[in-house]
Amino acid sequence: MEKIRVIIADDSDFVRDGMKIILDVDDDFEVLGCASNGRDAIELAKKNTPDVFLMDIQMPIMDGIEASKYIVENNLGKVLILTTFDDDELVQNALRNGAKGYLIKNHTPEHLKQMIKSVYYGTGVMEEAILENLTKSAELRPSGFSQEGYTARELEIIEAVADGLSNKEIANRLFISEGTVKNYITSILAKENLSHRTALAVYYLTGKK
Repeated sequence: MEKIRVIIADDSDFVRDGMKIILDVDDDFEVLGCASNGRDAIELAKKNTPDVFLMDIQMPIMDGIEASKYIVENNLGKVLILTTFDDDELVQNALRNGAKGYLIKNHTPEHLKQMIKSVYYGTGVMEEAILENLTKSAELRPSGFSQEGYTARELEIIEAVADGLSNKEIANRLFISEGTVKNYITSILAKENLSHRTALAVYYLTGKK
């Protein structure tokens, strides 16, 4: 397969260098460059053609939230947010700006690489711990998610997505084909004007897009 071309943006030299070493020794990846802030990451992207950005949230000059918005609006690549924080408001802001996933930095090398591949191949990803945090927060306040206009089957699909299940797992739970699950999710995302399933999970759990 072609190498996945990556730009790493983080204001920590240690984090940047560590992730670059992890990816450089794997033939599936090519690190195009590293940046200490969102603005420099964007400039790197304009000179190259990255597939995926590893983007820290809190950086000087331009943070990861603002940089993600620009990157997505200008089709510069897909964004995987990296952070030490599990604040659900940051999750929602990142996803609203088009990030395809959200990963806490206490990852193993193999987990990091798998997350990058998932984003590259079009699957939104989120740490289980973050989903659990959103679920707990949602239980403490009324959800703004409206069930109006959905069939019982569609609501089952949405709930399964929010539980973090894959298409195959949803198919097994509901005794339908993976293709049918994919069609349902595509239709639901279109109804809500959402770009990926992770954003749907956040909307279902918090009522916020």
